[in-house]
Amino acid sequence: MGTNNVVLIHGLWMTPLSLEYWANHYTERGYSVYAPSWPGMERDVRALRRAPESYADIGFKQIVDHYEKLVIGLEHAPVLIGHSFGGLVVQALLDRGLGCCGVAIASAPIKGIWTLPYSTMRVVTPQLFTMHSHRCAALTPAQFHYAFMNTSTREESFLIYQRYAVPGPDRVLLQTELANFNPFAETAVNTRRNNRAPLLLVAGTEDHLIPPRIVKANHRAYRHSTAVTEYKEFPERTHFIIGQSGWEEVANYSLDWARDQQLLVEREQRRIAREVRARQVA
Repeated sequence: MGTNNVVLIHGLWMTPLSLEYWANHYTERGYSVYAPSWPGMERDVRALRRAPESYADIGFKQIVDHYEKLVIGLEHAPVLIGHSFGGLVVQALLDRGLGCCGVAIASAPIKGIWTLPYSTMRVVTPQLFTMHSHRCAALTPAQFHYAFMNTSTREESFLIYQRYAVPGPDRVLLQTELANFNPFAETAVNTRRNNRAPLLLVAGTEDHLIPPRIVKANHRAYRHSTAVTEYKEFPERTHFIIGQSGWEEVANYSLDWARDQQLLVEREQRRIAREVRARQVA
């Protein structure tokens, strides 16, 4: 019942490896899991650090187009799950009519969200001052600790940094942070759309990069849509909610929520089919 496909979408300064726990966990639950990298990032972490030029020019629309090709090539519409900038990609894909459900975890904000807490600006502002639209820039270990793992020791954070962190394309961050000043921003989403798939927005209470205030504002942006849009907040979770202790709870909640939404849709489809048959008999 429902789809057996899950597409995982990583965020900025990361690769699909950052979602390795989720991919393995969902596979063990019997799902077919797809976790491709952003275009141009089809290499391991060490190679990307040595030569990030291959993806320095990618923009948000290219990333969304890249995942759209994967999604439309699947036999059944998948559950879309994205972390950070991947959550923004999920929202864009749902807006294109793709996926059976979407889960955006600590999602970068869509266009129209003006809430920028100090903790977010502390990470983003230094990047903005040195940004170039055709360059990749890495977070320092100290910046990574503050943005992703602020409740862990610096030693623990550095181990995660070494395993997962890569330079991120400045263009993507620029497009997101300056979206509200661009009438043609690629990160714009039709929040009034009523016929998109259900969306769950997830936040962590200790997240410095995308704190709950941003996720709640993103959730409120959909208030005029009749499509299902829900908000879930997990206590004591940082931006590395996908890998820190307790990640299983978040992973299970996300997939179980999507499964429940599919069951509701199927139940409604069966009800409508019964009514149609009854009218035909009458």
